[in-house]
Amino acid sequence: MEWGATKETLLAFLGVASLLMFAGSLLAIPWLVTRIPADYFLRHQHYVDRWKPRHPVLRLVVLTLKNLLGVALVMAGLAMLLLPGQGVLTMVVGLFFLDFPGKLALERWCVRRRGVHQAINWIRRKANRPPLMLPPRERAASRSVTTADRYGDTEDTE
Repeated sequence: MEWGATKETLLAFLGVASLLMFAGSLLAIPWLVTRIPADYFLRHQHYVDRWKPRHPVLRLVVLTLKNLLGVALVMAGLAMLLLPGQGVLTMVVGLFFLDFPGKLALERWCVRRRGVHQAINWIRRKANRPPLMLPPRERAASRSVTTADRYGDTEDTE
């Protein structure tokens, strides 16, 4: 009998957590998406450490809290892939809060997904914000490489 009661408690907890994540994502994600500058992905320097001139302990606390929020959003987004909510958008917003090498490339890759980009710009349009601008794809230059260039055969045949 005790196992059945634990199971019901777990299901109730998951149900409440699912509803809270769903409601939270409906409120927080659109607000966060509209705060992204339209030219965010066109900038060469993304990270401006506004906390650098502050006390080192305060800076460390703020950066830790920001990264923990990012991890929490990514984890919640993963859960929302199975539970109700905006899973992919929540994970993308979580990435914006994280600091790690290669972050910009991963953010660009995620936002370039057609469904993600359309959803973000739909939310921004509803809030009277300009759409996110993306730089041209970098793969376009690599497509112009000829087969001869690819295999090192660059001799003139004339």
